[in-house]
Amino acid sequence: MPDLTHMRTDVIGSLLRPDYLKDARYKFDEGSLSAEAFAAIEDKAVREAVALQESVGLPILTDGEMRRLNFQESFGAAVEGFDASASKAKVYERRVEGASPLRRWEIPEMGSHGTAVSHRRPTVSRLTLKRNIPLEEYRAVAKIAKLPAKVTLIGPDRISQRFAYEQSAAVYENVEAFIADVVSIERAIVGGLVEAGCRYVHIDAPGFTAYVDEPSLAQMRARGEDPMKNFARSLAAEAAVIKGFPDVTFGIHLCRGNQRSMWHREGTYDAIAERLFNELPHQRFMLEYDTPRAGSFAPLRFVPKGKMVVLGLITTKVPEVETVDALRQRIDEAAKHIPLEQLALSPQCGFASDIIGNLISPDDQKRKLEVMVETARLVWN
Repeated sequence: MPDLTHMRTDVIGSLLRPDYLKDARYKFDEGSLSAEAFAAIEDKAVREAVALQESVGLPILTDGEMRRLNFQESFGAAVEGFDASASKAKVYERRVEGASPLRRWEIPEMGSHGTAVSHRRPTVSRLTLKRNIPLEEYRAVAKIAKLPAKVTLIGPDRISQRFAYEQSAAVYENVEAFIADVVSIERAIVGGLVEAGCRYVHIDAPGFTAYVDEPSLAQMRARGEDPMKNFARSLAAEAAVIKGFPDVTFGIHLCRGNQRSMWHREGTYDAIAERLFNELPHQRFMLEYDTPRAGSFAPLRFVPKGKMVVLGLITTKVPEVETVDALRQRIDEAAKHIPLEQLALSPQCGFASDIIGNLISPDDQKRKLEVMVETARLVWN
């Protein structure tokens, strides 16, 4: 097994869905395409995603999240107990109507029709694991990939932020009780993956940037919450999910939103960096760094020795392809705050956090992955 902790390139998870897969999903949701026929189309899309990643020279790959409508389905669609509706492609289409690149996106309220975790929903019963969706995805991609495959899983911080606890008192007496069930379920998901041979589990934790984003902080305070108490509770929960799995690499990804080339939060890492890097036991920190909204590299001075920082310098939001020279310059800037051997390179987020995807083309996507690999070869040989 190759060294998965110190890889110099990475992918965040999702890739653009091909048009034929989107069309099939609409037909499946409408009931005009059978589950068996749709599964075969998903299989084809996964094979193409694997072939793309292998062709550009990545050391590890994902299934492109081709089987998910949204990256948060790794938990939301895997459990029972939420008061939520089933996921459908049209829901995600409506969520981003009128999108234009590089503007702030406010998550629309979906009333009683929201999907779990993708929207803030209450519970009607204690959560239970219905299907280990990440395990199903891993088994399928591992059969066809020549390279190691990793799996992405939404973390407890985002899940807790999308829990309407004030409407769930009959089920959970407090958020802590809810989080305890989330951690237990996620440990079962990870345990299944490890048993199946997965040696790299990537936790998506976009909610951590809420603790530096003023509108998000205001929302917490308006509900009577202490943001720093929420932050501390989430750090402990994220650590608990991955405790006691030796010989497994765990990465954690932080970003500021990624819906149809829009963003959702802004603010630098400075206020949370010291606790984040030292209290989370993950070996790889995948950090969005493609725009000034992320701030400087100075907070990287808090990263302990032996941990890797994967610089998300390549944007997935716009078509323009970064140059090798510009990327090398940015890596050099980061290396003033953390040793070069602790750095790696990736896109800042997935190319399609949901089935709708960002406003770029498949060719743009491929060229961005290629320049990432080329840059890493030049910087780290």
